[in-house]
Amino acid sequence: MNEQIDNSKYRKARLKELILKLHEGESEESVREELLKSLGSIPYGEVVEVEQELIAEGLPEQEILKLCDAHSAVLQGNVDLTVSKQIPAGHPVDVLIQENRALKSVTDEASTFLSSLDKIEENKLKDAVLNLTGLFNQMIDVDKHYQRKEYLLFPYLEKIGVTGPPKVMWGKHDEIRELLNGSLEILKTEDITKDDLISSSELIFQPAVKGVAEMIIKEEEILFPMSVDALSDVDWYEIQKQSLEIGYCLYDPPTEWMPAGIIVEDIKDVEKQGSNIQLPSGNFSVEELLAILNTLPVDITFVDKNDKVKYFSQSRDRIFQRSRAILNRDVRHCHPPASAHIVDKIIEDFKSSKHDRAPFWINLKDQFVHIEYFALRNEKGEYLGTLEVSQDLTGYRKLEGEQRILSYS
Repeated sequence: MNEQIDNSKYRKARLKELILKLHEGESEESVREELLKSLGSIPYGEVVEVEQELIAEGLPEQEILKLCDAHSAVLQGNVDLTVSKQIPAGHPVDVLIQENRALKSVTDEASTFLSSLDKIEENKLKDAVLNLTGLFNQMIDVDKHYQRKEYLLFPYLEKIGVTGPPKVMWGKHDEIRELLNGSLEILKTEDITKDDLISSSELIFQPAVKGVAEMIIKEEEILFPMSVDALSDVDWYEIQKQSLEIGYCLYDPPTEWMPAGIIVEDIKDVEKQGSNIQLPSGNFSVEELLAILNTLPVDITFVDKNDKVKYFSQSRDRIFQRSRAILNRDVRHCHPPASAHIVDKIIEDFKSSKHDRAPFWINLKDQFVHIEYFALRNEKGEYLGTLEVSQDLTGYRKLEGEQRILSYS
């Protein structure tokens, strides 16, 4: 036991020494070489402890934030990820890892595309901008992934005294958000040139993609193993219950994880308690309202006044499939880049009270589909959000005469 303690003290002291060398300007390559020679690998918990000790000893959080990428690069592949608990399907950490798989697929595609910008022909420039916009629209969905860490996971870690790494990681989140938002703003520029794209790639596009990709490594080599060992099933279940309120990133968990011994209160339990929703013209239970919304012969999607998707109906024959991964996502990022300006225009006109509805109709394979957007307002006329209503009118267009005799379809 004493030998293990001494080894731990030695590893932490050596790691601290190496991180401070980075602080003094030594190259990542030479520090990484020293790490491999003197330590080989280091348990993830000791990495966390060293970060906390450096902050406690007076190294400013901002300085550790600057060093974060450097010491992550040095440690990459050299952290012992052995944990004492298995991660079951649907567990909050499993969901975060699955989101990382989806994010990595996007960052890999974006990196490949950005590396070949100089080969794009001028007549293909518009397509390149649309492609990049689509990729960054997907990447910015990482905001929900980060928010679940910041508002759900980090508070539980702070309760047990783990404060340094969450603060540093939150700072990195903000840097990545700024880079992603900046990238999308540049891609909106009218008459953007090939030279603009290439220069922006080096300054902001590539750092944004790299930031998302490197955060995946920081999470999976440090944060997740530490959190799995540190938190209880009750803690994780509380995190899971609140996760849907923030939403998921590019992934909709097919499995609802539930730890043993937990009593679940779902919609049916609420209904049994007699919970009613009272409206001016009547009331229904939660279960009845859910059945009504899912039985209406239309698809409904609600976007709130902050332009976030908050609800969609789940009828059996939805025309446009929806995943819970879109919940709390900016509605602009839920549409193809080529039509984003139309979404912007509708929202702008609804918010300014210039218009209250916007109808469209399209031929979708063998269906004739009517889509209409409605501005939702309260009694004072204040904008509450937008309701999208879609309906397959194919069968209705064929109707002739009357049907007065009962006949089930």
